[in-house]
Amino acid sequence: MQEQFETHIKKQLSFLTNSKLLVAVSGGVDSIVLAHLCKQLHLNIGIAHCNFKLRGTASDEDAKFVSDFAKKLRIPFHEIDFDTEKYSKEEKLSIQMAARKLRYQWFNELVALHDYQYIITAHHLDDSLETFLINFLRGTGLQGLTGIPEQNNNIVRPLLPFKRDDIEQYAKAHEIAWREDASNAETKYLRNNLRLEVIPKLKDLNPELYTSFSKTISHLQASQKIVNQTVSKLANEVISLEGNGVKKINIERLKENDLSEVYLFELLKPFGFTAWEDIKDLMYAQSGKQIHSESHRLIKDRAYLLLERKSSKTKKEELYHIFQRTTQLEVPIHLEFETTTSFDFNDDNKVFLDKDVLKFPLQLRKWKKGDYFYPLGMMGKKKLSKFFKDEKMSILDKEEQWLLCSYDRIVWVIGKRLDNRFRITEQSENILKITYKPKHK
Repeated sequence: MQEQFETHIKKQLSFLTNSKLLVAVSGGVDSIVLAHLCKQLHLNIGIAHCNFKLRGTASDEDAKFVSDFAKKLRIPFHEIDFDTEKYSKEEKLSIQMAARKLRYQWFNELVALHDYQYIITAHHLDDSLETFLINFLRGTGLQGLTGIPEQNNNIVRPLLPFKRDDIEQYAKAHEIAWREDASNAETKYLRNNLRLEVIPKLKDLNPELYTSFSKTISHLQASQKIVNQTVSKLANEVISLEGNGVKKINIERLKENDLSEVYLFELLKPFGFTAWEDIKDLMYAQSGKQIHSESHRLIKDRAYLLLERKSSKTKKEELYHIFQRTTQLEVPIHLEFETTTSFDFNDDNKVFLDKDVLKFPLQLRKWKKGDYFYPLGMMGKKKLSKFFKDEKMSILDKEEQWLLCSYDRIVWVIGKRLDNRFRITEQSENILKITYKPKHK
């Protein structure tokens, strides 16, 4: 196996030979053999071990075993303890998902701290077959049937061409010890059930199961590439990028294609949207309807779907005060204030106000339901919601719109329209000029 592994690295993953690699090692036979093989090839590696504290003393014994293994081979060693059960409850995740999230967050921290270039994991051919069957049983699309990818960004899985039997035989031939996780023998878990009961029966039916599976995966991956190319071409036709980083999906253009709902699902899948019915329903929903993935939100806005990365900004109402002596504001937007005697009205980003009508401190805030003002050039008052609609502002534009207020009265819908009550007149003696400088998008 060592020779085959070396050949595979040279032919398919040659970039690993000149890189600094972080090998994830649990203590099981797969990861122990992977670290041993990497060491035999003189790859530049470090070992990372997570103690999830889920199996009592057995977890601590695993950690000591891996630590001793790393010392014996003189490999740099990193270790961390997690309170996985507490984290899973706090984040409302399954134990498996909580462990995965904790593991990869820490791996990426190690990458940044120690200049590792790739994270190496010990997934192998059996893991890929099990994943294929799990997805098949639960229902999936084409991508769910393409197995585990050999590389996903900075995560590389060099053991994917090898069977579990190959790995165990290598360990025995080189007298390499490993740790067994007792839970791997429990058939109450779907993956274990497949590994211990279903796959052996499939091998009886087809002794060349792994060869057949490898061919099938290869064909499905090629088909997925064709799908990706088609979806990418369509994306260029129906998606435009707004200046604020929002992707704008033209629903009507999308509907011109057969299977438009399928295309939409494929377009959104990279952003974490996997609920088929929710995605399909959003195409026909009323404006304002939203769905969320872990990293993004998708908003129906008339004839478009707006895709926006979620912000870490606080949800509480933002309110900023502007005092009479303020000459410049940088946060949350750039405003400049000066008293003047000259004026012009050719720029929506400049307003000239009757300073004597204003009550300081002024307030800067976002709009809320029920807001109204008296738009300059119009008779009477108008609700902001109606003004936004007339201006054809998107939902995201409305969320980002700032208002300058004098106590409870709107002075300026910034960059859009001045309130008539604060305009300068022939009787105005003190004129305040405010200049808004939008950030370059």
